[in-house]
Amino acid sequence: MVLTALLSGCAEDDMSDLKAFIARAKAQPSPPLAPLPDIRIVEPFIFKPAAGRDPFEPDEVLQKPLEVQVETGVRPDTLRAREELEGFELDTLRMVGTVRQDGTVWALVRTQQGTIHRVKVNNYIGKNYGRVLNILDNQVELVEIYADSTGVWRERKAMLMMVEGDKTP
Repeated sequence: MVLTALLSGCAEDDMSDLKAFIARAKAQPSPPLAPLPDIRIVEPFIFKPAAGRDPFEPDEVLQKPLEVQVETGVRPDTLRAREELEGFELDTLRMVGTVRQDGTVWALVRTQQGTIHRVKVNNYIGKNYGRVLNILDNQVELVEIYADSTGVWRERKAMLMMVEGDKTP
């Protein structure tokens, strides 16, 4: 019975406190608005096509095919059949081990897709005509043939190192 009397006091619609609060809030003056920022006038840029090259046209340097010169005597054998690992950039390949079989040393090379390939001396790796020169327990030594900025074919040494604990696929 006492509980009923207490709960009946909560059912009244007395909103006089709320109405008084709203009346006081409306009676207070609003704070002044901050002044609008100054508007800067920006001078438009007018493109004058006669003053320079059209930015939507490729550079002439890029349009010209590379003129390959054979001054160094070095050049790739473009007539041979390409090997599977020549479709990959050298920095995307990882040496993961070696295998000796019938007197031949094979390096185990993993692609980014996780496929492991066997390579031996004189196999080709990478997009720059890289030919395997030597296989050691922890590295594959090779020589790449590339065209420099003037179009002359050059050789450079490269290697695939075996990295301990390499978990990349």
